[in-house]
Amino acid sequence: MKTILSTRFVEYPEGVTVDVESRTITVTGKRGTLTRSFKHLRLDITPIVAERKLRFDLWWGNRKQLACIRTVCSHVENMITGVQVGFLYKMRFVYSHFPINVAVAGEAVEIRNFMGEKRVRRVTVSEGVTAVRTADVKDQLELSGNDITTVSLTAARIQQACNIRHKDIRKFLDGIYVSAKGNAEVVE
Repeated sequence: MKTILSTRFVEYPEGVTVDVESRTITVTGKRGTLTRSFKHLRLDITPIVAERKLRFDLWWGNRKQLACIRTVCSHVENMITGVQVGFLYKMRFVYSHFPINVAVAGEAVEIRNFMGEKRVRRVTVSEGVTAVRTADVKDQLELSGNDITTVSLTAARIQQACNIRHKDIRKFLDGIYVSAKGNAEVVE
């Protein structure tokens, strides 16, 4: 069954500008600019400037296409949040015997002495993401940036670099895991 018209709205606050040009959305705020293309979807994206809203319309869509409307709205809301307050992921080091040494070297995170191995694991930090070792909390790494996609992707790469192989993962729980997710700045 097809739905004739499905519509959703996304509101954006003062201090944020949203530009739409041929299904490419650019969001600008106090922390920077984010751009994302939705050209792969059959959506009508209409800015309503007077009410500070975006209107997303999908004509004659089936269930899978209708689900894409909510997904696109969530992406745009995350972009709006990113240019206002940013995103912050905190990662903790978990080890039982061999302490994990992590150093932020330029655009890469270097993981040493994982499970007592001599091999150095290097994870490149995505563009727009800053990685910092926390000074006040032991064994913690903070990733922050405006784009939730790049921040979470960098966190996932760091976690996957410390996969335990050829051992029982119920017993060997060593690794670097995301412990908290939040905003980089305090929301007013």
